[in-house]
Amino acid sequence: MTKRLNIALLPGDGIGPEVMAVAEQALTLLIDRFQLPLSCHSFPWPSHAWHQQHGQMMPDDGVDQLRAFDAILLGALGDPGPLDDPDRFVLPDSISLSPLLALRKQLDLWACERPARWQPGAPQYLSDPRANDVDMLVIRENSEGEYSNQGGRLRAGTPHEVATQVEVFTASATERLIRHAFERARQRATQRHRPRQFKNEKASQVCLITKRNAQPFWGDLYTETFLRLAQEYPDVDTHHELVDAACMKFVQCPWRFDVVVASNLHGDILTDLAAVLCGGPGLAPSANLNPADNNIPALFEPVHGSAPDIAGQNLADPRATLLSLAMTLEWLAPHHPALGNAAQHLHDTVTADLAKGNDPTLTNGAQATGTRETGQRLYALLAP
Repeated sequence: MTKRLNIALLPGDGIGPEVMAVAEQALTLLIDRFQLPLSCHSFPWPSHAWHQQHGQMMPDDGVDQLRAFDAILLGALGDPGPLDDPDRFVLPDSISLSPLLALRKQLDLWACERPARWQPGAPQYLSDPRANDVDMLVIRENSEGEYSNQGGRLRAGTPHEVATQVEVFTASATERLIRHAFERARQRATQRHRPRQFKNEKASQVCLITKRNAQPFWGDLYTETFLRLAQEYPDVDTHHELVDAACMKFVQCPWRFDVVVASNLHGDILTDLAAVLCGGPGLAPSANLNPADNNIPALFEPVHGSAPDIAGQNLADPRATLLSLAMTLEWLAPHHPALGNAAQHLHDTVTADLAKGNDPTLTNGAQATGTRETGQRLYALLAP
């Protein structure tokens, strides 16, 4: 008997409930069309509204509740409250975003994968025609590094305050991350529709990003691990960039990158830049994974934030969330082949609609079609 799988839906804050509503309806249609062995359950937490009622972003056992699911789809987190209300309830980012960090760390979702591939019809901010060939995967360390949240504030609020923010890097986490980057590079070489060639005509490449000239301790740990593991992957080209140079080259020649592996902070910044190069964060999906343990629920989310300035205005682009849902189904595909078919159908439907020039936002200078209208248009294509 086929195991029935369960997906947890966390709409979250800001535009999160709007884009999640589109994704939930799309998932319902896919379940019916492909007879997927799936069920989904939506939670009112973590969210700004839940915090207002309960004094915390999610229940004390929230992470444990989510462990029972096979995958998690998150809309967005972070909401300062009504922007035009001087008495609004302001929730600092350190609180509103804490559930995301808790999920990543407590579930040990140590690899954040953010694909960046330009699709026809997407906004294009680089005039060079080679920008059409941007197709990279940035793999970000997700469990430690700059976001370890170690440190504190001494004499807070005084002229003599001292704040420390300690970075933590371990050999084990470094090795598993970089090895995963090499494995994904090999996989991508076999999955491409159009072959790519890198140095010495190799079909794949891994580029390591550090700031080892200014931060030599963890930079050297990453570099030495990278060079050692590269010997096990002679078919994969290797490259290294300092993070500031990488930012420049992402703009100058992003088509030269394949798999990029970076620390938590550097990966966070670089993936936002890569998303813009491929049309904007409204088209950028992401996955938080533990590739070593399929029993741990993976967390999928759009790269964009909660965008409270446009929340409730029917202007949010739901396609990053839909593409994140496609990644969710692809992750679950080993359980049932129909899940892979549904993932491909959803991905192809979104990209085909994009190629027609449809846009729920105002980014293309034309009249917006709207979040709900975009959903309705895509539903007609997804349904049987």
